[in-house]
Amino acid sequence: MFPPERTTVSVPAPTSGEFEDTTFESAVGEVEHQFSVMLAAARRSVKTAAVAVHPALQPLGFTVLMTLHRGGECQQGSVAEALQVDKALLSRTVSQLEALGLVVRRTDPSDGRVQLLDLTAEGRARFEGAHTAKRTRLRERLGNWTPAELRNLSDLLHKLNERG
Repeated sequence: MFPPERTTVSVPAPTSGEFEDTTFESAVGEVEHQFSVMLAAARRSVKTAAVAVHPALQPLGFTVLMTLHRGGECQQGSVAEALQVDKALLSRTVSQLEALGLVVRRTDPSDGRVQLLDLTAEGRARFEGAHTAKRTRLRERLGNWTPAELRNLSDLLHKLNERG
């Protein structure tokens, strides 16, 4: 057997835009990686907060509590839509929250087909306790940041979310 022929391929010299594109792609890749790390940490944080409310509470249950805490009483369908979860899954989660005494579900007097959800006093107290601990952990992580760095982060996140 003869060795394969070697051919020389001429590659055009990159333009300055190609170098910038490589740098851009590298930077976007790092942003994607950091988002993955941040999302994993956020999931752990919600799971920890859920367990702080009640050992049997799943993360979705904590997210439902947070939604009700922020918005007050609202329709169950609106919560499902806001959280982008299946209505049947939300219904099972709400049943668990009711059984734990954290949420009350009642029929909407203006439309008997609609269920309204709200926090019980116990649900509000437990959520606020867990949420306070969660916020304390965030403040500890950001404790060494300057106000200018925090504003910059907030501005950049706002800019990213604005285009969502």
